[in-house]
Amino acid sequence: MKHHYLICLLASGLLACAPSLRKPDKQPAYSQKMVENRAMKRFFSNRGEQELATAHWDYVPGLVAYSVLKAWEQYPEKTEYYRVVKAYADHCLQGKDTVGVGVSNIDDLAAGRIFFTLYQTELKKGNKADAVRYKTCVTVLRNKLKYDHRRISAGKPGTGGFFHKAQYPNQMWLDGLYMGPAMYAGWQTVFGKETGDEDNRQSWDDITLQFKTIHRYTYDTEKQLNYHAWSADPDDENSFWARKSGPFKGCSREFWGRGMGWYFAALVDVLELMPKERPGYDTLKSIVNQVAAGLARYQDKTSGCWYQLLQYDGRMIADNKGDLVAGQTFNGGNKSNYLESSASSMFTYAYLKGIRLKVLDRGTYLPVAEKAYLGLLTNFIREESNGELSITQSCASAGLGPAKDRSRTGTINYYLCGKDVTVTQNEGKAIGPFILASLEFERRK
Repeated sequence: MKHHYLICLLASGLLACAPSLRKPDKQPAYSQKMVENRAMKRFFSNRGEQELATAHWDYVPGLVAYSVLKAWEQYPEKTEYYRVVKAYADHCLQGKDTVGVGVSNIDDLAAGRIFFTLYQTELKKGNKADAVRYKTCVTVLRNKLKYDHRRISAGKPGTGGFFHKAQYPNQMWLDGLYMGPAMYAGWQTVFGKETGDEDNRQSWDDITLQFKTIHRYTYDTEKQLNYHAWSADPDDENSFWARKSGPFKGCSREFWGRGMGWYFAALVDVLELMPKERPGYDTLKSIVNQVAAGLARYQDKTSGCWYQLLQYDGRMIADNKGDLVAGQTFNGGNKSNYLESSASSMFTYAYLKGIRLKVLDRGTYLPVAEKAYLGLLTNFIREESNGELSITQSCASAGLGPAKDRSRTGTINYYLCGKDVTVTQNEGKAIGPFILASLEFERRK
């Protein structure tokens, strides 16, 4: 494997004297290799195998497309990267100027982030027709979130917080901060001035509210981690997984790696866009530093990566008894906690980007990030005999409830043995973050 060249140099100490690790001149750009080997070809998502140019509208292909677009912005000579993302957008639009999304389904909004770059690029080319379609579509998505998306109602804790989905009433999940507010922030950056100063101010305050709310209710100051989800109505049947009392009332019971990955990535992405003079900027900067400090505490010292369940190591094993819910037993098995690639990639990306944006301290977190990136290459990246890259050990999916699916309990047993929580490879939720982490690693000076 070619990446062993870098690993061997690091292991031998040849680069130890450098203030930051440098890839050798002939070292391939892993962002490009992953784009060309997996992202533009076959990857897996919740709906099976996909090819980007003809993938369906969903947050997983959207994440892959967004990462490919970012690779084009960094390597503009790779014009085929841009073309395939435009092909994906046009395939989803089917000649129209909107896409179909579920009612108050925050996951359905995330892919809209690709439209900002597509709009600006096509406008510069003089392709006004497509530019207008892209702007119209992402504006519809933003307005659905801002005006129509269901929120926690007045009188409940967390008033104004976006539901994760309509089928999860009064619930906020860490994942949702990446899906909705990050797209919302992109719209405010590109188009916000069109609606006037007051609307723009209110919108940035609204974005800040989402982070403040979920952090207030999910952040455990002792563990320095955020619980996967929180319900403002823990007695609702769809929140059967939530704690019914205590200091973390409404919270799920475990710290899920990718949930925190979505959250950490959303924080740095929004901070990149939010004007520094906005009151929310310092709030989000404080939150991202709390998140960064906590995750550094749980980085595996040997591998440089993170586990599926963050507060445990590989010695944690499901109890082989399963979870008894309403007279039924779910999530039986004795699988072990494992190093997980999508969360580890998201954390690596967020550390490197946070350092670049100067919202995270370079001296404190660069060693964490560099060790993590090397850990990604060592533990998860495999070069096949045909030269293609694979990324292994990613969690296929994880969620909580609703009432019609009592197996999604949010317990240790669930995150290790749940029917939908399988370990897979070449999954879009790992491919996209690995590309983004690689781009940040490759752009450092």
